[in-house]
Amino acid sequence: MSKSYETVIGLEVHVELATKTKIFCGCSTEFGGAPNTHTCPVCTGMPGSLPVLNKQVVEYALAVGLAANCQINQYCKFDRKNYFYPDNPQNYQISQLYLPICHDGWVEIDTASGKKRIGIHEIHMEEDAGKLIHDEWEDCSLVDYNRSGVPLIEIVSEPDMRSADEAIAYLEKLRLIIQYLGASDCKLQEGSMRADVNLSVRETGTAEFGTRTEMKNLNSFKAIARAIEGERNRQIELLEDGRKVVQETRRWDDNKESSHAMRSKEDAQDYRYFPDPDLVPVMISDEWIAQIKARQPELRTEKLARYQEEYKLPLYDAEILTASKHLADIFEETVALCKKPKEVSNWLMTETMRLLKEREQEAEDISFSPVNLAKLVELVEKNVINRTVARTVFEAVFADDVDPMQVVEEKGLKVVNDEGALQKTVEEIIAANPQSVADFKAGKQKAMGFIVGQVMRTMKGKADPAMVNKLVREALEKK
Repeated sequence: MSKSYETVIGLEVHVELATKTKIFCGCSTEFGGAPNTHTCPVCTGMPGSLPVLNKQVVEYALAVGLAANCQINQYCKFDRKNYFYPDNPQNYQISQLYLPICHDGWVEIDTASGKKRIGIHEIHMEEDAGKLIHDEWEDCSLVDYNRSGVPLIEIVSEPDMRSADEAIAYLEKLRLIIQYLGASDCKLQEGSMRADVNLSVRETGTAEFGTRTEMKNLNSFKAIARAIEGERNRQIELLEDGRKVVQETRRWDDNKESSHAMRSKEDAQDYRYFPDPDLVPVMISDEWIAQIKARQPELRTEKLARYQEEYKLPLYDAEILTASKHLADIFEETVALCKKPKEVSNWLMTETMRLLKEREQEAEDISFSPVNLAKLVELVEKNVINRTVARTVFEAVFADDVDPMQVVEEKGLKVVNDEGALQKTVEEIIAANPQSVADFKAGKQKAMGFIVGQVMRTMKGKADPAMVNKLVREALEKK
């Protein structure tokens, strides 16, 4: 009989902070510059160069820590983590081992069996390394130091997750908190949020943890979920065969949906940590913490409650709108302009989501302005265009952020509510469809729908649907 196993998961999440400059120098953190153009003697590790801490890094780390219910180390300092790797110009990384800025926090996630707290062991500040680029054509590796010295926070969870679903729920919760704080855009595809998965399995009911492995190279939530399932199955197979799990770092290959060993897992002593002699300790006063707390924005949980209370939106609408800070901002700014919350919600939840799906985009990619969406809502409200036409106009607004009225005028899309012109079209359609008239007289209401459809088609969708319905009914009843 096969044994039952429990998965134990802890995550190390690296988040690139949204500062304009690096953690210890004034170089730009902008993504996508030409290789080695955002560099200076400090971030390329030149002898004699001295680091100076960026205050904004500390403030972002504090903001995230407070939002994640952490304790703050009001006396914290930086340490050197020593290792040789070509993308690490100093041969050490400045990090925090002994006194990290935040510790002992938690976030709450929703699971199939209810709410669950995931513990946060610590959050520490550190610098990112450079990036190796492997040139297969020249058969060599090149190094780009643009990313070297970009500020990171590393959020280390407790081993409290028991499934891929819980791990993804935790990551989504963290991402939303950090995005709402403005501390990072958390774009996994650009590497501004990266997660390493520590995973072990044990027989159900056992108190002791099994041997864990760490998996790297995970750049999407789907890859993380697949890696968790793959590694869980690999470890169970080893145990079932009577073999041991080796503590090691593994690299996940999402194309092959399998992982391979990179190196044996290092412990802290392997890195020969010691306090960084070039950086003074960071002293965080009660007043500084109070200032950060006072600046904390409304987070998703509060927004959810407010949208239902203030805008009278259903929970379903509120959940979709607040699942992206960018989407929530567009919603609120549009409502402030047109005062129609449910109408704005409908445009964002139906047409916007449909177009995002078609274009394989995220809510963060929305580029139209609240001003133009508010104008579109008002054009429909004032019956300048009908809903069918409005959907066509919205596609132009979504794609190019154009003024909807400009599209309406250029394409001649205004509602036709000239009763005389509509009356003439209705009579022509009825005359051309005697069978439908006979069906209507026989009590078949669908026949009227057919006539209305023909009139709308003839008017190229620009007629006022309410007026067309009224005129068709009156004309059929006269017959």
